[in-house]
Amino acid sequence: MIVLGLTGSIGMGKSTVAAMFAEEGAPVFDSDATVHALYAKGGRAVAPVEAAFPGVAVDGAIDRAALSARVVGNAEAIGRLEAIVHPLVREAQLAFLQTQRDAGAEIVVLDIPLLLEGGGSTLVDAVVVVSAPAEIQRERVLARPDMTAQKFEAILARQMPDAEKRARADFVIETGVSFDDTRAQVRALLDGLRERS
Repeated sequence: MIVLGLTGSIGMGKSTVAAMFAEEGAPVFDSDATVHALYAKGGRAVAPVEAAFPGVAVDGAIDRAALSARVVGNAEAIGRLEAIVHPLVREAQLAFLQTQRDAGAEIVVLDIPLLLEGGGSTLVDAVVVVSAPAEIQRERVLARPDMTAQKFEAILARQMPDAEKRARADFVIETGVSFDDTRAQVRALLDGLRERS
């Protein structure tokens, strides 16, 4: 089974590309969705995160806006949060990989936003970086609700520069083009890997 690690900076179109991989028959593990589940009512991260950041849990779930206000721009707080959440996400990733291996999957995708920054690349056979020109990235991110230029800069500061990600990638998917062009890149990558295996 070939394990692809899918990553890309904020606003590069990673979620769109992940959906395309799934549509083309490659099961995708969504790290963000896993974190959402961990933060939801009854989620395994709720109690430890509330203990570390009192007041961020509301009605048994983590209030992401309240948590964000406590950690964005604070490296020490981000480190504490990651020490709680990352092991839980890693557990879920390993369970996903085992399930897919047992099911006989050929190619699977781990969608991990901070794949290169967080050392997650040890889990994967190849790194796929989703990228777009900086002006398109900025436009996409600033169009999001509750996003400010200051928050965008703080998020970018934590992420490896796009040029470095591209340099470390085994494959780059360009999203500053049409959906059809992006989908064609995903299809070509999968076809190439399937021919090799």
